[in-house]
Amino acid sequence: MNDQLQKFMFSAAPVRGEIVSLRNTWQEVLTRRQYPAPVRTVLGEMMAACALLSANLKFDGTLIMQILGDGPVRMLVVQCSSDLSMRATARLSDGIDANDASVFPDDLALDQLVNASGQGRCVITLDPANKQPGQQPYQGIVPMNGEDGPLTSIAEVLEHYMHHSEQLDTRLWLGANEDRAVGMLLQKLPGDGGIVPHPHELDADTWERVCTLGGTLSREELLEQEPETLFRRLFWQENVQHFEPTGTRFSCSCTREKVGAMLKMLGREEAESVIAERGHVEVHCDYCNQRYEFDPVDVAQLFATPRLSEGVSPAADQRH
Repeated sequence: MNDQLQKFMFSAAPVRGEIVSLRNTWQEVLTRRQYPAPVRTVLGEMMAACALLSANLKFDGTLIMQILGDGPVRMLVVQCSSDLSMRATARLSDGIDANDASVFPDDLALDQLVNASGQGRCVITLDPANKQPGQQPYQGIVPMNGEDGPLTSIAEVLEHYMHHSEQLDTRLWLGANEDRAVGMLLQKLPGDGGIVPHPHELDADTWERVCTLGGTLSREELLEQEPETLFRRLFWQENVQHFEPTGTRFSCSCTREKVGAMLKMLGREEAESVIAERGHVEVHCDYCNQRYEFDPVDVAQLFATPRLSEGVSPAADQRH
């Protein structure tokens, strides 16, 4: 089955839902970098969750989800555009060996992974593509600790975020392995949610009922079954409106020109000091693992001309 996100709406109550399945999109991330199993699981769940949240953006732009902490992993980032093009990366803390099984046992929980000292936080940034002059991206930040202690899963973190930052009752079920990243979202909308059923058709118990049904879904079932099968199993008795599915894809926006612009921001002195030390400047994109190399001639042209790549030939192999 192709990667896709399916939206649906319960007809008798202001409750909406989404199911997403990422296979090729997720594989594009994994082929570029190897992550320890618990890091892979969390990053995959973040990708599924980011797709679910991005599907409801009311503008053309990007949703960026970051988990920042002080455990073996110091940062996980997923970006998803309003067209559901995605990229993701994770950074380990300094000195941590990704192959050390004692640091990354398979059952390592999220709080142990990124919230070792209770300082972890979740940051969600909404960045419109066409901002007005002076307009800043919207950013919401919540700690990775709830009323009862550390939050131990991405689903708990985002439910906590949606409740405190968006004031929306939200439930999430997420899963990821080496093959797929999948997720389901249920959300109770304010007021009547834009639906206008006849009064006798309103069902005040819909939210509690569908959340209870969702609660019967195991992680194994979520990963093993296709979305249509899950939907039929959970909501076959509900009156539901389906919307046209939307495809997802991996996409990285890095270019040689953007990397050159970053080097120009660092300044000629900094770039030339790296040239003097190493003979070239090499930059790797964290998201797609693409390598960009600038030799002394490239750097000289970079600071001599207003635009970066015109007249600068790409290097062999991975340079572009």
